[in-house]
Amino acid sequence: MRIWIDADACPKVIKEILYRAAERVKVPLTLVANMQLQHPKSEYIDAVKVDAGADVADAYIVDHAEPGDLAITADIPLAAGMIGKGGFALNPRGQMYTAENVRSALSMRDFMDKLRGDGVMTGGPAAFSQADRMAFANQLDRFLTKQLKEQQP
Repeated sequence: MRIWIDADACPKVIKEILYRAAERVKVPLTLVANMQLQHPKSEYIDAVKVDAGADVADAYIVDHAEPGDLAITADIPLAAGMIGKGGFALNPRGQMYTAENVRSALSMRDFMDKLRGDGVMTGGPAAFSQADRMAFANQLDRFLTKQLKEQQP
């Protein structure tokens, strides 16, 4: 299992939680972004710089991920790609994507895109909060505990 971070838009506080988790449970973690990223020196943490462009980092993650890997992303198509590949996806606000809720989220995303295309002001996501941080940390801990338990003989 590897943790992939869609790092262009991932909040710094979430990356820090992930760095600590990778060290604690000894799981490889890869940041993917279209810029050079700083990260702690660790045998478990690395980064990949991809070309600039829409969805280039997302495509890299889906192309290189294996079944059972986890992507950290707010990008619904990336989450759908991970699930389609037998992987998992977790939103930085703590929502674990499933085959069911990712389909619903894709529909809502398309609907909101259409509204914006028609000139309707839809606003953006709420500010990232302490509650979001805690929800993410708790969901990540539950996921890692379950996955690592299943990997033990």
